[in-house]
Amino acid sequence: MAKEITPRSENYSQWYLDIVKKAGLADNSAVRGCMVIKPYGYAIWEKMRDQLDKMFKETGHVNAYFPLFVPKSLFEAEEKNAEGFAKECAIVTHYRLKADENNKGKLMVDPEAKLEEELVVRPTSEAIIWNTYRDWIQSYRDLPILINQWANVVRWEMRTRPFLRTAEFLWQEGHTAHATKQDAIQEAQMMHDVYAKFAEEWMAMPVIKGVKTENERFAGADDTYTIEAMMQDGKALQAGTSHFLGQNFAKAFEVKYLTEQNQEEYVWATSWGVSTRLIGGLIMTHSDDEGLVLPPKLAPIQVVIVPIPKPEPELMLVADQIADKLRARGISVKIDNDEKNRPGFKFAEYEMKGIPVRLGLGKRDIENNQVEVARRDNKTKTSAPLENIDVYVADLLDEIQANLLERSKTFRAEHTTFANSYDELKQALEEKGGFVYAHWDGTTETELKVKEETKATIRCLPLEGEKEEGKCIVTGKPSTQRVIFAKAY
Repeated sequence: MAKEITPRSENYSQWYLDIVKKAGLADNSAVRGCMVIKPYGYAIWEKMRDQLDKMFKETGHVNAYFPLFVPKSLFEAEEKNAEGFAKECAIVTHYRLKADENNKGKLMVDPEAKLEEELVVRPTSEAIIWNTYRDWIQSYRDLPILINQWANVVRWEMRTRPFLRTAEFLWQEGHTAHATKQDAIQEAQMMHDVYAKFAEEWMAMPVIKGVKTENERFAGADDTYTIEAMMQDGKALQAGTSHFLGQNFAKAFEVKYLTEQNQEEYVWATSWGVSTRLIGGLIMTHSDDEGLVLPPKLAPIQVVIVPIPKPEPELMLVADQIADKLRARGISVKIDNDEKNRPGFKFAEYEMKGIPVRLGLGKRDIENNQVEVARRDNKTKTSAPLENIDVYVADLLDEIQANLLERSKTFRAEHTTFANSYDELKQALEEKGGFVYAHWDGTTETELKVKEETKATIRCLPLEGEKEEGKCIVTGKPSTQRVIFAKAY
């Protein structure tokens, strides 16, 4: 099979699809818009999931699981949330099929098996969870509830792309209940910080922390906190969101509690989530024309040892010794024992899969008490002594992790523009892409005008950095700070 992929500079979209397929991350499925996540792609998701799950539990959260199906009446209870997801909902209307008497071997919906109430296949779980919380919460003693679930959801997207936007995807969704408004806001902000830390420290993907505009926030939320990343084509990716839901769902589902003063109050809520779209972000942040580039912390295989020219007993003995040392340090290692393919083919395979470090081991290397070390991030090669090779590789993996983050930060800085007029905004979006900081008057009318005319949205109101007052680039009205405009996935 040919390993060449479409150059990133020629067709970014096809380059992305080529990497997904040829790095063995995912395949299309028999269901339009749904993907099959292959073992290597799923292994990356497991690394993400395990680290995030650890971070959630360190902040006091526990896991639970709620049903895939949501009665339509419950889904409709919170009006804004229902309207926001209505166009993406899949609906179950019947519970049985039967043989089609007029078409042998075929099945048809049994008209006598119609559900008394239609079921929505969850696009998000606020409705089913808050209906449950009503039974769990009576007193201030029952609060807070800090629950997360790992699940799949269905949003019937018309235009799909593996990992970035699919009809079904994997994610986690946290749903918490609190006694006070401030407790809920602090929860939403804390999880926002957790997501930002994960993106930068594990994905090596720098993000801007901010708040969504009213037009862009989650349906049913009072505020949505977001982390926004820049991909290598200059487009933004919303990589994670944390929502302060106020009392909207508590009021919709009549979730109240008795305070210490024996007064009845509505509960305050949050929800927050990231999904397998993070794998898409990982691909588009770091990869190149040779294939996938993975930060070591999320690489299923961090080091591959390739005996050259083939896995002879003498070479395999040393390879096993090296692997034992590396594994003792918690480093994941593969020893290539394939006798069919030549080293050049293997090198291309491991480059395509983004394995951070490759160790080439030949008889001459053993004689010289050394090993060839190839880095995937910058494609450099060097020789390192076999003595203390575990220390050398551990330090190198840390260096690669840091290099990928700094490289991405540099790219973002080079593709960030400060526009002081509408013409400058349009020019920057058209010619340079990336993030454009500009003043906005705070109105949805102006926001939608810019979106219609430039295809760019307000990604967020940044929370960090100096706030600079100015005038809206469109209307000239006062503005309290610059916001980030960008085209986005």
